[in-house]
Amino acid sequence: MKTSDRNRAYWRKNLQYLAILLGIWFVTSFLCSIVFVEQLDRIQIGGYRIGFYFAQQASIWIFVELIFVYAMLMNRLDKKYRATEEESEDETQQ
Repeated sequence: MKTSDRNRAYWRKNLQYLAILLGIWFVTSFLCSIVFVEQLDRIQIGGYRIGFYFAQQASIWIFVELIFVYAMLMNRLDKKYRATEEESEDETQQ
């Protein structure tokens, strides 16, 4: 695989990760906290309404967790593409 093809594949995968994670963040922070808050408020866990919980705490916790998930996914992606890059460099040196 050429370096430019490898870079495109790396960037494409990175954008896929971003789209998925931002989609999750949008659903939890905007839809659950603002749009569907009245429907979610009908559900209570431990005496607290779920809509209120999403608006006050859950969306923030989910955002922080998504940061860690993104870091983990990018570390894995970097290792994968770094390994293929090193293999191709070894082949060209021989």
